[in-house]
Amino acid sequence: MTLRIPLGISDFSRLREERLSYVDKSLFIRDVIDDTASVILFPRPRRFGKTLNLSMLRAFFEKSPEDRWPLFADLAIATAGDAYRAHCGRYPTLAMTFKDVKTRSWQDCQDLLSELISRLYGEHRYLLDLGALSSEEAVNFAAILDKSANNAVLWDSLRALSQALHRHHGERVLILIDEYDTPIHAGLAAGYYDDIIEFFRNFLSGGLKDNSHLYKGVLTGILRVAKDSIFTGLNNLEVYSLLRPEYAGFFGFTEAEVGALMEQGGCADKLPEVQHWYNGYLFGGQVIYNPWSVLSYLKSQDRQPRPYWAETSGNDLVRDLIMEQGGAIQEDWERLLRGETIEKKLRDNLALRELGDDPGLVWSFLLFTGYLKVVRLRQEEDGTLLGTLAVPNREVHTIFAERFSKWLIKSVGGDQEQHKFLAALLSGDAEQVERYLATILMRHASFHDTALFQQPERFYHGLVLGLLVSLSKGYEVRSNPEAGHGRCDLLISPRQAGQPGVVLELKVADRRKRETLGGALKAAQRQLIERDYAATLRAGGAAPVHELAVAWSQKDVRVALARRVKKTKTTHKE
Repeated sequence: MTLRIPLGISDFSRLREERLSYVDKSLFIRDVIDDTASVILFPRPRRFGKTLNLSMLRAFFEKSPEDRWPLFADLAIATAGDAYRAHCGRYPTLAMTFKDVKTRSWQDCQDLLSELISRLYGEHRYLLDLGALSSEEAVNFAAILDKSANNAVLWDSLRALSQALHRHHGERVLILIDEYDTPIHAGLAAGYYDDIIEFFRNFLSGGLKDNSHLYKGVLTGILRVAKDSIFTGLNNLEVYSLLRPEYAGFFGFTEAEVGALMEQGGCADKLPEVQHWYNGYLFGGQVIYNPWSVLSYLKSQDRQPRPYWAETSGNDLVRDLIMEQGGAIQEDWERLLRGETIEKKLRDNLALRELGDDPGLVWSFLLFTGYLKVVRLRQEEDGTLLGTLAVPNREVHTIFAERFSKWLIKSVGGDQEQHKFLAALLSGDAEQVERYLATILMRHASFHDTALFQQPERFYHGLVLGLLVSLSKGYEVRSNPEAGHGRCDLLISPRQAGQPGVVLELKVADRRKRETLGGALKAAQRQLIERDYAATLRAGGAAPVHELAVAWSQKDVRVALARRVKKTKTTHKE
């Protein structure tokens, strides 16, 4: 069977109708039916199949005039027994996603939430049209549809609609809520945290707590948001975090599933490379691959491993945490970069507002957002969870080494020092550039320990690139661009002619070949001259142009101009 990769398609019905490749997760339906909990929360990292799984639940359970069973006829759920098939197409269903609620103000958030609830009610407008509502229900229904409902009506909207649907259809209601915590993360970042917590506390409690009209409630998110009273009193809630064995294989790809995909894609011989880059996650003790990255790899024409997940995952809150914690997490950070493990207390229920105050919580946050894995887990007598944590795979190690290290270095180095570095760079002051880079490496003494990097130059390249971010207003910073007679490491081009430009060539002294730091520096200087990378800057109107060679060896760094002005000798005639 030829692979038809459905990258970015999370609509189960469309995926099946268009006969796109699908990794069968349909027994998820069986386990949800068998689960005695009325409300289930699945916290998982982004891009691990949460939305597609909820879409599959909707396609299976939702009461519909059309027969949905053909979508499942050749999947594992079809062989699970008639008792499960009896649930297909049986329940009125309310499905919502909050994945795009990322506004900068509470007013905009309120407007968007009102719009989403209005759309949900619009799917069941027939209740109003058929006269299936009481006069009070009809007034509130109409107000929600035209987005004029007050807070009290919106808070009660989930419960009220489930009640009306149960009464009309004679079946209790399935409620599916995807990415419930995305607006909460946005509220924390934008300063309306208390407002969004108040909204969800009332909205979710109304629909999920002691609701006699509810068949099942299934929610997904990144985290279980605790101590914020969202789920207060919700005694029918079961949370299956990635630490628990239940449902472990339904989010992400298992070893067997990736092996089958590689076979179908005609690249089974590259399985070790894919394992190195994308597996290593442990959900409930089971090895799991990042599905987004695996599918992106299979869809690419060149079949080259890249940090695909890093390009799509939301990092704002992660960045803010690292910037705030700074030196408090530096030592542990360095150990992770060296491929070592750290042991930390873990909490699977996080109060987001506490993250900035308690440095220890950052590790739980990084675990549940997909940047760390639990190698071992043990529970103390007092119930405290202790986890041995590590970086899961090459892809995430790349994120740690390049992106996260930039944030950490910036948090410790400070904006003033960074400004001095950039000024030295643009003036061609090789001595000052070298001094700054040496200071950074000394402050982060283990960052340069790149024994586990197959390409240690990637670390140094990422470090310098991170320091150049603030130049974006007046300069274009290009990484590995074509220039002169080849490709240089970094090119800093002014957006206006007549401003200085800089070309940087980075070399790492190869200890295996007994290459010295001085030798690496001369090689970089020679390459700058021979390949004339600076020609591109001169042609673009940059003036002056500084060509800087940078050589690294563990924590040592040397910087020099590629071309120095030679003094001419003069003679004095008597």
